Amino acid sequence: MSWTIDKVKVLFNKPLLDLLYDAQKVHRQHFDPLEIQMSTLLSVKTGGCPEDCKYCSQSARYKTGLRAEKLLQVEKVLQSARTAKEAGSSRFCMGAAWSNPHERDMPYLEEMVRGVKALGLETCMTLGKLTDSQVERLANVGLDYYSHNLDTSPEYYGSIITTRTYQDRLTTIDKVRAAGIKVCSGGILGLGESNLDRIGLLLQLANLSKAPESVPINMLVKVAGTPLEDSEPVDAFDYIRVIAVARIMMPTSYVRIAAGREKMNEQMQAMCFMAGANSIFYGCKLLTATNPDEDQDMKLIRKLGLKTQKVRQSLTDEEEGASLLKDVMTMDDEKYYQVI
Repeated sequence: MSWTIDKVKVLFNKPLLDLLYDAQKVHRQHFDPLEIQMSTLLSVKTGGCPEDCKYCSQSARYKTGLRAEKLLQVEKVLQSARTAKEAGSSRFCMGAAWSNPHERDMPYLEEMVRGVKALGLETCMTLGKLTDSQVERLANVGLDYYSHNLDTSPEYYGSIITTRTYQDRLTTIDKVRAAGIKVCSGGILGLGESNLDRIGLLLQLANLSKAPESVPINMLVKVAGTPLEDSEPVDAFDYIRVIAVARIMMPTSYVRIAAGREKMNEQMQAMCFMAGANSIFYGCKLLTATNPDEDQDMKLIRKLGLKTQKVRQSLTDEEEGASLLKDVMTMDDEKYYQVI
């Protein structure tokens, strides 16, 4: 279905309870309504980013008190992935604060993907813009998802970011899609955008050549030192409304409650699940923002009678997996570190 602005406005203008009812019906046609997909996100390269995204604590342009760090050792990444798997995550996402990776980074990123896949987890990375050869290399090692948010509508985007164009983001998404990598792309609420901008964001996502397999709906985490530190908070019902509209417009996508979840009470999260959200970022950190801890998440899931999506079986048997992890660790340790 090709969506138009008028069609989406009709959804946005529905009474909320009617909208939730419609979204839940759509959700049940395509998913187990009691199953939640759990993802863990690890920052593998923190801070020092040259981009000027006004919401971001990792931009080198703002004084947020965040210290730039080096690229993590592969084994540290794999240990975090093991912990995530034990806690119930089925997907492990690795994020780097770059405009784009350097070629010298690629061998270590490839080893991260190989190692995480050997544990039986789905893999996801967010690394900024990619060259054609970098996309090919990530596809060749079996990267499952590439995360690249559009953030907001094309019309409002220039008010938030000037160092990378909207078309840059669309081009990156097209590249990874063409290489056979699934797409994770969503946006952020609370940037000062209007409802029309929220509609514009969802239109862009739903009208891609194929809707993203995962759609994270983030709520701005205000960071002191960034231009948006004093932004108005997002109304809970407005956030739930966007979740419901996203579910209806992208019926086969995982719709994820992402950044800002630590500010949501249990009742708000439960309404998000009723609106069709079926994925969460799980665990202690969401890049540099706090996230509800595992025990709190699992308590809520049990209260609601939900279940977590099972971790897929490893593509290798135990011996092959152990051998692959051993190969990962034979790389020269000195080369694990990225010079800032």
